[in-house]
Amino acid sequence: MVGQSRRLPWLLLAPALAVLTLVLAVPLGYCFYLSLFESSLRTGATQFTGLGNYLRLAADQRFLGSVLRTLGFVAASLGLELGLGLGLALLMQHLSRGRGLFRAAVMLPWAIPTVVSGLLWAWIFNDRLGLANAVISRAGLNPVAWLAGPGTAWAALLTAEVWKTAPFVALILLAGLQMIPRELYEAAEIDGAGPWSKFSGITLPLLAPVIMLAMLFRTVDAMRVFDLVAVMTGGGPAGSTEVLSLYNYKVLFTNLEFGYGSAVSTALFLLAMAGSLAYLKAMLGRERVAGG
Repeated sequence: MVGQSRRLPWLLLAPALAVLTLVLAVPLGYCFYLSLFESSLRTGATQFTGLGNYLRLAADQRFLGSVLRTLGFVAASLGLELGLGLGLALLMQHLSRGRGLFRAAVMLPWAIPTVVSGLLWAWIFNDRLGLANAVISRAGLNPVAWLAGPGTAWAALLTAEVWKTAPFVALILLAGLQMIPRELYEAAEIDGAGPWSKFSGITLPLLAPVIMLAMLFRTVDAMRVFDLVAVMTGGGPAGSTEVLSLYNYKVLFTNLEFGYGSAVSTALFLLAMAGSLAYLKAMLGRERVAGG
């Protein structure tokens, strides 16, 4: 009887696991298989190279540069999204009037398709017709070619990314805030704790697991950023905003190198997987410490 009860969950999960295997494992396995060949539609040649494509990755400065730019984008966007998302979550929790309307307004950017928001921000940062330069000109300052310089192009991309994704972080953190018992704050107020003491002593420690979860979701999502960069800068100027997903796309569908492109895809997957495992390990470590 005990054995049957233990097998029942696995039997119920079996259909979902089978579908996941077909949807995830089979394409990943085939991608790795293709990465073992030097295959190009331009030449029509296919030759087994083993790990040759991965050795080429290690010496490809464009690939290594795109990895560094991707990691920098992840770090910068994640920090800004967490700060803004936490502020929005606290504001949504403490609003007494218009709470529903404010939440709907906050979530609106997240509901807009990324390509549409990318086109919107590309227009805002247009050097001749954009809203950003119109505001700057009204202030008596010289217009800026936002998407023509590496620094300003990154600033424009980060602005667009944070505008779209901070509401998602805020929604996750708001759910975490609402799970914190109100009695803890009331007890702290009786002891004379001020707003900062309650925030640093109650809110942040109890919200830490939810923050880690939000960081996990956003890290994996930011690592595969493609559409926003493709629409706003196309990887320019001079490749300064070319992230890993965009480089992968160009190798596959511009250069038509399917073997090498599959190796880049595999590297991107492994990078995202490593980030996910690092977060999961940190979250499990916190649970063990909390559980004694």
